[in-house]
Amino acid sequence: QDNERWEKNRMMRSGVVIQTKVDDEDLNEFGGARVHLFVHNIVPPFLDGRIVFTKQFEPVIPLKDNTCDMAVCARNGSLLVRKYREQKERKKSQRKDWELAGSKLGNILGIKKENDKENPDEGDESDFKSSQRFSQHMGKKNEATSDFAKSKTLEQQRQFLPIYAVKEELLNIIRDNNIVVVIGETGSGKTTQLAQYLHEDGYSKYGMIGCTQPRRVAAMSVAKRVSEEMGVSLGEEVGYAIRFEDVTSEKTILKYMTDGILLRESLRESDLDTYSCIIMDEAHERSLNTDVLFGLLRDVVTRRRDLKLIVTSATMDAEKFCHFFGNVPNYTIPGRTFAVDILFSKNVVEDYVEAAVKQALQIHVQGRKGDILCFMPGQEDIEVTCDTLTVFYLSLFWKMLLPLAVLPIYSQLPSDLQAKIFQKAPDGIRKCVVATNIAETSLTVDGIAFVIDPGFCKLKVFNSRIGMDSLSVFPVSQANANQRSGRAGRTESGVAYRLYTLNQYKHEMLLASVPEIQRTNLANVVLLLKSLGVQDLLKFHFMDPPPQDNILNSMYQLWILGALDNTGALTSCGRSMVEFPLDPPLSKMMIVAAEMGCSAEILIIVSMLSVPAIFYRPTGREEESDTKREKFSVPESDHMTLLNVYQQWKTNGYSATWCNDHFIHAKAMRKVREVRSQLKEIADQQKMKIVSAGNEWDVIRKCICAAYFHHAARLKGIGEYVNVRTGMPCHLHPTSSLFGMGFTPDYVVYHELVMTSKEYMQNVTAVEGEWLAELGPMFYSVKESA
Repeated sequence: QDNERWEKNRMMRSGVVIQTKVDDEDLNEFGGARVHLFVHNIVPPFLDGRIVFTKQFEPVIPLKDNTCDMAVCARNGSLLVRKYREQKERKKSQRKDWELAGSKLGNILGIKKENDKENPDEGDESDFKSSQRFSQHMGKKNEATSDFAKSKTLEQQRQFLPIYAVKEELLNIIRDNNIVVVIGETGSGKTTQLAQYLHEDGYSKYGMIGCTQPRRVAAMSVAKRVSEEMGVSLGEEVGYAIRFEDVTSEKTILKYMTDGILLRESLRESDLDTYSCIIMDEAHERSLNTDVLFGLLRDVVTRRRDLKLIVTSATMDAEKFCHFFGNVPNYTIPGRTFAVDILFSKNVVEDYVEAAVKQALQIHVQGRKGDILCFMPGQEDIEVTCDTLTVFYLSLFWKMLLPLAVLPIYSQLPSDLQAKIFQKAPDGIRKCVVATNIAETSLTVDGIAFVIDPGFCKLKVFNSRIGMDSLSVFPVSQANANQRSGRAGRTESGVAYRLYTLNQYKHEMLLASVPEIQRTNLANVVLLLKSLGVQDLLKFHFMDPPPQDNILNSMYQLWILGALDNTGALTSCGRSMVEFPLDPPLSKMMIVAAEMGCSAEILIIVSMLSVPAIFYRPTGREEESDTKREKFSVPESDHMTLLNVYQQWKTNGYSATWCNDHFIHAKAMRKVREVRSQLKEIADQQKMKIVSAGNEWDVIRKCICAAYFHHAARLKGIGEYVNVRTGMPCHLHPTSSLFGMGFTPDYVVYHELVMTSKEYMQNVTAVEGEWLAELGPMFYSVKESA
């Protein structure tokens, strides 16, 4: 059966039209479906295989050898993590003290109720590095009491940075060349100082100085820091722009933004005339938008001889950037890094978590001063490492060792706990920071003398043949490994312990990591390029061209949504879709909602989907948070559940206390409100009427179906679905509103399919078979049962 599915899929991609009939017996056995569908896989003429869109034909896999020791270890995972997961499942049935806290029985037993933090989002605006200020290092404790003293301290910090010593030499190179590649270690000052130097040199007289960042948080924090150093208000001379948030004005001369914002600005101004200089910061991260900007800015600089383009990178291997832009000069900022001893493992490590814990304890036993930084692939690995390390430390060594503070850092961690890694530990206490690869370049923790590198990271890889993202563990590249080792030499000489052999480093790791553009869905990128007038993608200058299958899949998806016509040209619907800073299906949903008369509700649903997860499950209170979450569930749809949450929040006066009582991130909800207002402005500009569907919730579900009919699945078993077109297994996630429901619908559509432990559908909505045939006639037709 699997071979047949793959063969059908291959035939579909090669331009052959297939017509299949849904198995009636299979449906009747489980769901008793009244609607039976014929499935048609039709390919438009411009995707019949005769046109080549890229120079990269084969899919790029972030592995050098699929059978090597590191690849096998990455697939199998850590045995210690598996044991920990099993123990956690068993503990769920045990009595929990906190369930009695606050009750009469709890008071009798003396169980105290813990005071929950009133707002888990508090502290987001706090200064994480207040304890590491320059004035404290220099012993000037009272200087911050006056504005003059504060500015003096900031000026001293600027002069202490490595880039300050080479300021004139760097500016001379920029004056002589239109494009310059600047290499500097994280913390050298290139992000905050370079834009100010260009402003002081007079470039801001001819236009804005723009600086792009791959992450939103970086754009915001750097803009805030630079505004303090220049002594101006944020949003005036110095501002930032991220998706759905623009803190700039007519006075703005230094603008920090995400690379996606600059990409969208190029839609309105193809030559970016408002800018005199553009700094592309952290270019080594090779995000999706950065790679597209490389190709666009290369052409813009050839048309505009007055534009200065500065590409900055934290890795020493920047020759690829220089060659891409036409053998342009590069300049290396001399850092203040110290010597780092790199020690490889003598034998192949089978369990990287257990090995990392043992190595951390061994370092602590040796007694040498300095904090420890340990890298781990994901959240679960980090939690297990921290717990195991704490247990071992307390049980075995508490009498003979100095205290050890184990601190995790990952994206889902509350911000007040993230801040702890930056706080200076009291004398005599050693910090052990366990982090994801965010600590490679984006975060710099002072005092690190030891780095433990298991050699793994998590990457999201898109499989174009089945249209699914898989978040899997892969070996890091040699460039990543060197970057991690460099973290040990920031403040003093250090040691990097690599939990893999020298042979594995040389023969099992790629030289550089696979860029995001070669392992992700490109629908948004293709739509943007088409709207910019790039008709022939083969002629567009990609530093690393994306695989042919990925482009074909993305163009096929855009054709399905009506953004491209049968010749591959942009349609009027596609031009409307590109105005929304959303994924193409969500943009399509907005356009269809205006026609169906439910745009007010869809506006909220799209806004809720545009922010990170709104629900949180605090450790130890998972069941309580799940119970609260169930109260919002709308059995037919996860999308409607999100709508219900927003409407309840609105009814309760947008209360943060209400959010905390229901285990909802108040900050995320405030962001949803901001996103909604931004999208409403765009809808008004597009002359779309904002109309409410009232109690006609079927209309809203039908609108969702209109945008995601290509992600349709039919019922096969209890909680198990298969994709109607590809036969790919799809499972309801335990957090879905449809999971465990008394009646399971015959057909559903889903937002995306993500492979973790299973193929899980994200954000599922029940739909009718007739809707699929009506809204996706190129795929489905109804066969009425006799």
